[in-house]
Amino acid sequence: MKYNSEKLIIQTERLVLRFFQTGDAETVVTLCHNYNLYKNTLYLPYPYTLNDALSWIEHHYDHFMADKSYEFAVTDKETGELYGAIALSNNKRFNQGEIAYWIGERYWGNGYATEAAQSMLRFAFEEKKLHKVFARYFSSNPASGQVMKKIGMKQEGILKDHVIKDGKYKDLVYYGIINEKG
Repeated sequence: MKYNSEKLIIQTERLVLRFFQTGDAETVVTLCHNYNLYKNTLYLPYPYTLNDALSWIEHHYDHFMADKSYEFAVTDKETGELYGAIALSNNKRFNQGEIAYWIGERYWGNGYATEAAQSMLRFAFEEKKLHKVFARYFSSNPASGQVMKKIGMKQEGILKDHVIKDGKYKDLVYYGIINEKG
């Protein structure tokens, strides 16, 4: 992972994590207006509209500059193609953050979520000096749990019937990792 603090981008072997631009909104709609993605995410609306994308993108830069959260587009290093998103929240009071991500369904199975999550974890520990990073997923989406395992997180617990999605209670599985160097 290479973090460029002047350009505010993170580069990995295959990816560039960068700020979303207004021009990305239509692609975000194309990727997010997908029931299979919606059913595996906590906050993504469905149907997903252009207004949803624009209002979501609107505050990313301000949140980053305020050290509140860091939200990046996951893009191909060579072509710039947008694959999805990854974010890290910053809870200053407890010196911890949550990683959250989504990848468009057509790009599933290529390791993009794992590569982006690994770089975001390093960003959290090396650049933001967080003590702990956690992530959570619906128990019905074990592929997301595999991403968490691959980046070194350990399961910390399952919150039974913790949220309602489409009128049904869902379990949330929590994973976490401590910054051993910090």
